[in-house]
Amino acid sequence: MSTLKITLMRSCAGRLEKHRKTAEALGLRKIRQSVTLTDTPQIAGMVRKISYMVDVEQV
Repeated sequence: MSTLKITLMRSCAGRLEKHRKTAEALGLRKIRQSVTLTDTPQIAGMVRKISYMVDVEQV
């Protein structure tokens, strides 16, 4: 399986509560913070939900 490097690029302030909780569940709390996660259908769905807030790279 491949891995994804997910970086929070936009603030969570003023966003929908579901989107803020999704970012936090991915481990993203600060702007420009990155996490490396395995590419699973669950993670892909979470990333798709907040795609306007994050930058995704395959590692």
